Formats: sequence, C-alpha cells, structure tokens
Amino acid sequence: MIGRENQQKKLKELLKVNKSSFLAVTGRRRVGKTYLIDTFFSNDICFRLTGIQHADLKSQLKNFASKLSEKNNLEENKFTNWQDAFLELKKYLTSLDKKTKKVIFLDELPWVVTPKSKFLQFLAHLWNDYLSKEKHFILVVCGSSTSWITKKIINDKGGLHNRITEIINLKPFNLTETKAFFEHLNFKLTLHELVKYYMILGGIPYYLEQLKRGESSTIAIERLCFFNDGKLKNEYQNLYKALFKNAENHEAIVKVLANTKSGLTRNEIIKNTKIKTGGPYNRTIDDLLQSGFIKEFIPFNRKKRGVIYKLNDEYSIFYHKFIKPNSNYTNGMWSQLAASQTYKIWSGYSFELLCFNHIDSIKKALGIAAVFTKISSLRIEGNKYEKGFQIDLIIDRNDAVINLCEIKYYAASFKIDKKYAKELTERKQRFIEHTKTKKQVFTTFITNHPIFENEYKRDVVAVNISLEDFI
Repeated sequence: MIGRENQQKKLKELLKVNKSSFLAVTGRRRVGKTYLIDTFFSNDICFRLTGIQHADLKSQLKNFASKLSEKNNLEENKFTNWQDAFLELKKYLTSLDKKTKKVIFLDELPWVVTPKSKFLQFLAHLWNDYLSKEKHFILVVCGSSTSWITKKIINDKGGLHNRITEIINLKPFNLTETKAFFEHLNFKLTLHELVKYYMILGGIPYYLEQLKRGESSTIAIERLCFFNDGKLKNEYQNLYKALFKNAENHEAIVKVLANTKSGLTRNEIIKNTKIKTGGPYNRTIDDLLQSGFIKEFIPFNRKKRGVIYKLNDEYSIFYHKFIKPNSNYTNGMWSQLAASQTYKIWSGYSFELLCFNHIDSIKKALGIAAVFTKISSLRIEGNKYEKGFQIDLIIDRNDAVINLCEIKYYAASFKIDKKYAKELTERKQRFIEHTKTKKQVFTTFITNHPIFENEYKRDVVAVNISLEDFI
C-alpha cells in the first residue's frame, strides 16, 4: 500500500486492543477508502456490505441477505425489515471464533439507510447490545458523504452517541505520496510532469490509476478528459450527486467558485448562485466544507467575519475551465487548449491551490516546521486615490516574522524586472501600513522553477522556494 502510514498505524492499534472497536472512515469519492479497509483487513473481514446507490429498502435488504447468504445459506428474499436482518447477522457473528479479530465492514452506508428504514437504530442496538460487550470485533462504517457520516454516526444524539472509538478522514495523496505512487507503477516522470498531472487530477488514486506508462501528459489528459469515452469526461456528472441529496445547490456553489481565483464571501456566493439564505445555504456550504471540496480562509488579522471560500478540488476546477466548455471533441483538442491564455491563467490558479495544500512542506522548506503559524490571504479593494492589492498567501509566524508569499507558475524561470520590483516594494510597504504590524516582513516567492537571478531579485526577494524544495 502506497502512503497512508498514519491510517495504517491506527488500524494496527485496533487489531491489538483487547476490546471491540467502532471505526468511521470518511473521505471524498474515489480517494481510496474502500481500498484501504479491504487491503489492510483482507484476512479479517467476516461480513462485508456495500450500499446500492438510489435503491429502495427492499433492494437494500435483498443485497444484505445475499451477502449474508454467502456465509450461512440464507434465502435472498428472507428479510422484510432491518430488525430481522440484524438478528440473523448477530446469529452468524455469535458462531465465529473469538480468538482473532473479526471485521464487519459496512461500505457506502449513506446509500443503505433509506428513509424511515430504522437501519441506524438496529445498527446501534447491535453495537450496544452485543458487539461492544465482546472483545474481538471491529465494526467499520464508511461513506463518501463526510457530512452524513459526521451527523448521523459520529455526532449522533441517539443510540450511537459517543460510540465511535476511532475516525479516519482519508485525504487525497499529497505530492510526495503521488510521486511514490507513480514510482511504484514504474512511471518515469519528471517533477514538472508530475505536477502537471497533480494540478489536473489532484491526489485522487482512482484518477491517477487511469494513466498509462509511456504516454505524455498531453496525450493522457486528452484521452481521459476529452475523448467521448474518456473515463473522466463525465466523472463530474456523478461526483456530487453520489454524495449529496439535492446536489443542485452544491454544484451551483462549486461552479461559481471554479471561476474565481481569489475566492468568494458568503454574500458573493449567495448573490451568484441565488441559493436561499439560512438553512439551504448553511447546509450546502457545511456539506462541501466537511467533504473537503471547499476550504475557508479568514483574511489576515480578522476572525470569522469576512471569511473567503475557495474551491479545493483540482478536477472540478479543470472540468469547469476546460472539459465542460469543450464537450464536442476534436482531434488534438487538448494540445490547442494547453497553448491558450486560459490555460496560463488556470495554471497559476491550480499551482496556488497546490501550494495551499502543501503548507506543511513549504514551512519545512522555510525551516519553520516547528513554528506555530496562521495561514491567510489579503485582498484590499482599490479606490479613486490608490490601487487595490492582493497577497496570495500570508504566513504569520509566532517568531515575529511574516512571509508575504507570491506564487508563480511559468514555463521557464520567472524574471523580475525593475517595474515589478517596485510594485513588490510598494506592496510590502502598503501591507505594513495597512496592518500596522510590528513584525519583520519577508517577500517570499514560491515557484515551479527557481527565479531568474538578477539584481532585482536580490533586492526584493528574501527567499525563493521552488518545487524541488518542498517535494
């Protein structure tokens, strides 16, 4: 298994403890949740159920009976309610050897729990009445809808209240894990080819698995995202619908955020999407935050007020920028798009997202891994007297230093000229005046290639971190 060291450590502990455990596994679609549990517990799973998307109670019960019949020869249509189903499951579980851990794996649980089915009540009863009183069970519930698992299982106020003993929220691979993933598959990629893939596909294992050795990134992306039968051309159509009920609101927010580099405030999102304020908006934004599709950023030196929301899913951004507007495929489409101004703008946006998702690696490259920091950005609107200004990334440090970070993605080394050097100097001074900070302020560049060496770089750039420094 590539990466996932911390998660595997947690799972090993569950096998060792002298009591039964209740594990909740969350994470966005295609991130590898099922693979993690199936692979790690390959010799320990005694019962495994996967919910059926959009199926009714009868179909879910039939599926349950079918899986259980593999163990004790049940009739497929034996159950008409979950009470009988769980009684039969308990009967089977009591027959198992108690000397080794036994894993009960309920995958895609939100799909299993149909309205008024009482599934969760009987699951809670099975845990409270039997499993928790034994020492040899690990009950694993899993689902891509993190908000659903959080609300219905982790933060349940009823029979499952405080019953979870371990939580794993599985994140996409970071760049280092993605590099190890490709090396495991014997891909020979340059660092910059690796980053090109990452900026489009993110660290989603399922997406990365679709690549082929010997293909250039241009050919691979065209095949996957633009061919009429490309595996990722229509992935978006089910990405949010598989996770959320009434996904129209979720998709509306994702769409407006995909088209802004600097993010949007609550009021700006509502204005652009027409989603009703209050419950509908709050539920949707909470779903997207908990599932990791968006992130919230608090502007520098503020608390909750003025929070900025940004899209945090590489594929969704790429879909709205390139796949959706170019649905009618023509040969060589992606090579043409990749030479456009739109591509250059998107590259900068996506590289900025990459940097925000690798803050720990950037801090390590700066030599401040152990220093407490606050991460933010700043956008000051202009007026008739002076221009506005924006700072991509601010690292506010507890050692009395602030790094004002410029994030640049270019095909070759970025070159600072006299005019831009002046802008950087003025922007730094305006930041100090606007914030009234007493800390030392460093202008810091994060780039895909090292900055071109000249007098202006030496004058205005305190430190330059390039890809090689934080992968």
